Amino acid sequence: MSNGPGQSHPPASAIATTIKPTDLRGILKYVPRFQGQIFIVAVDGSIVADDNFGNLLVDLAVLRSLGIKIVIVHGLSHQLKELSAARNIAISNSDGTGVTDAATLDLAIRASSRASHAIVEGLTQNVLKCATTNAVRALPIGIIKGVDQQFTGKVERIDKDFLTELIDRQVVPVVSPVAFGPDGKSLRVNSDLLAAELAEALHATKIVYLTPAPGLEIDGEIRRDIPVDALRKMLDEQPERIAESVRSKATHAIKAIETGTPRVHILDGRVFDGLLNEIFSNEGVGSLVYGNDYAQIRKARKSDVRMIYNLTRAAVRREELLFRSQQALEKNIDQFFVFEIDENIIACVTLYFYPDKPQLAEVGSLYVMPFYHNRGIGKKMVDYACMVAKERDVSTVIALSTQSFGFFTNVVGFEEATKDILPDARLKLYEESGRNAKVLVRQLK
Repeated sequence: MSNGPGQSHPPASAIATTIKPTDLRGILKYVPRFQGQIFIVAVDGSIVADDNFGNLLVDLAVLRSLGIKIVIVHGLSHQLKELSAARNIAISNSDGTGVTDAATLDLAIRASSRASHAIVEGLTQNVLKCATTNAVRALPIGIIKGVDQQFTGKVERIDKDFLTELIDRQVVPVVSPVAFGPDGKSLRVNSDLLAAELAEALHATKIVYLTPAPGLEIDGEIRRDIPVDALRKMLDEQPERIAESVRSKATHAIKAIETGTPRVHILDGRVFDGLLNEIFSNEGVGSLVYGNDYAQIRKARKSDVRMIYNLTRAAVRREELLFRSQQALEKNIDQFFVFEIDENIIACVTLYFYPDKPQLAEVGSLYVMPFYHNRGIGKKMVDYACMVAKERDVSTVIALSTQSFGFFTNVVGFEEATKDILPDARLKLYEESGRNAKVLVRQLK
């Protein structure tokens, strides 16, 4: 049974007893990438009240133990609605986007205290220093379309120095969606927006929205990843395609990325180990909204050798690719290009130039992780290699394939040719291999 926020659960020091060695290896490979970075963890009020919240706090303790800096911002809609029902007091708005009247503000302050206390209590049980803050300054939104929004606020500024000092002292800041105006009076702000504002001010590398939804639902299905440009266009032209329950997250994910936060995750905070799986695995369990630097093709480096070797082992076993030792990979690493997603290599391709035939180049060792099939990544890799070849004044690109020739002919514009097109040395290797691969060719215009 999972633990509620007030129940006993294992401290961070005990987490190693429940994680398998294979899990630890998967986590540790990410540590150099994320160490010292700031993650904004935005927790809906309903997640604070969920039975899995105690486990989430353990996950946050794991992140802190790995040198990742955490700022927690929480919602309070769930607690606000509970108080409204218990006290029979009508509220004017629950999420901080509409009118906040005096009665609603009073309940929101009480709801915020309840949610913040649950977080502080849980962090304390996990031996983490934390502090609730008054780091958010706000101004009243004012009158919109003739309607006075009363005590609903918009963020004016974030006290970055205050929050940075807490973080540097190994203190986890806990930020409430009740901010403070110029006169020191309270104003209700939307927690999704607040997370984006905090990320911008603190130059965070991630926002993680923990919600009761399994991710970003588009057209009735969970979209595992989406570029920010596509999401922005969808919200502008067909917002109804995005489930209403996550539309606010989608909107503020776009804002965050436009103001410098590279990646925004949206996932179900009720899933056991969901946070760790989302951050420390290629596939994740929720949805990722990413900026233009998320997916990129680049030349491989020597430090990529082990990852390329591990990436292609399954294809070698299936005889899709020729075996190459790590030493051979390192020797020929300058031929490799890799495709990164969230700083993980998920595809590779080689491009070899023939010194004695400068008009000819060969594409090979194309591999894409199965999870990322049918997303156009293989085509991008081959097209990119052909573009590089063309820049070197190559007019003809060849490829040899035993199992993927349909992809080359149907998707990336190659045609079947005879082995006579191969240079003498390559022809000799081809015949000695006994693989009887199909020879394919693409003319570059």
